[in-house]
Parts: sequence; C-alpha cells; structure tokens
Amino acid sequence: MTDEIVCPVDRTLSLINKKWSIQIIRDLFFGKKHFKEFKEGKDISNKVLSSCLADLEKNGLIEKKVLDTKPISTEYSLTDYGKSMNRIIYELAMFTLADEKDKVYSEKTKEQLKENSKQTLEIDD
Repeated sequence: MTDEIVCPVDRTLSLINKKWSIQIIRDLFFGKKHFKEFKEGKDISNKVLSSCLADLEKNGLIEKKVLDTKPISTEYSLTDYGKSMNRIIYELAMFTLADEKDKVYSEKTKEQLKENSKQTLEIDD
C-alpha cells in the first residue's frame, strides 16, 4: 500500500480551516488568553468559539490551562508549534499592506502596522 501524497499547503490549511482559527492565533500572539477576550469585536457564538479552540488544541497549535482560581478560569496559549505560525500571520498582514489599491490605511499607518507586527510576531529580517 502506498502513502497518500498530500500537498503541504493543504495540510497546513487543514490545521486552521475553521473560520476563526487565524484570528484566534493572531489574538494569542497579541496577548489575548481568555475565552471572553477572543469574542471581543467578533460576531462569534460561544459554541463556534469553543469548537474552534478545541480544534486548535487537538491540532497541537494551542494549549488550554485550567487555573486553580475561584471562580475557575481558563487560559489559552500557543504551543511551540503554534508559535511557528508567526511568519504565516505576518505574511498575511503584509499581503494586505502591500496592496497598492488598498486605501484603508495611510502610508504612515501601514509602516506602523508593519513594525508592530514585526515586533509582536518576532519576525527577523
């Protein structure tokens, strides 16, 4: 029997194919840790968010830690594997910022966003 050959891009996308996965990973890079923080500014139900977090955890990108506090609190963090997605998140942002037709951001804002992303995502050029 031969092993099925799968495109590496398809394999990566399968890890993050749920609608909110990339945004949650981005939020973790930018310091969010708690369920309610992931909901901020997003039209996402508790059920969908829970499912997405569970998939990211199952795929080894994030880990969940239940804190011994009252009331009980849960924190999420990126695993080393999840942290290795820093370049992907960065390149997605740069793709938009490089678009000459994009008039959403001023040139000054684009430069600030590039620098902030580079620092937060620990990108070395």
